[in-house]
Amino acid sequence: MGKKCISLSMVVMLLGMLVTTMDASQIDDVSCSEALLSLLPCLPFLQGSGPDTPPSNCCAGANNLNQKAATTEIRRNICNCLKPAASRFGVNSDRSKQLPQLCNISLSVSFDPSIDCNSVP
Repeated sequence: MGKKCISLSMVVMLLGMLVTTMDASQIDDVSCSEALLSLLPCLPFLQGSGPDTPPSNCCAGANNLNQKAATTEIRRNICNCLKPAASRFGVNSDRSKQLPQLCNISLSVSFDPSIDCNSVP
């Protein structure tokens, strides 16, 4: 139990450092920091270190972010924010592809390190 708490604390600290060093530009209604924080509860699932299903707060964050990504431009900008973060945090591509189905949402932006953001509709 203690190791999980320490691991989660380290992830939160790393994400905090990442967020503060990234460009805090506004992506229309969503900042890059806000996009990353929306998906923070998903990180253990996306890395493959958590349970086989994402927690409810992960799905709520993904759904909230998806609702704010109302245009192609916003979705591509969010993608360009999430893609390098996915690489830095070791996101498993298979898990990222499972997230929309497991959360019962039609996610228009992927948290996948291999995505071509220019192809996001």
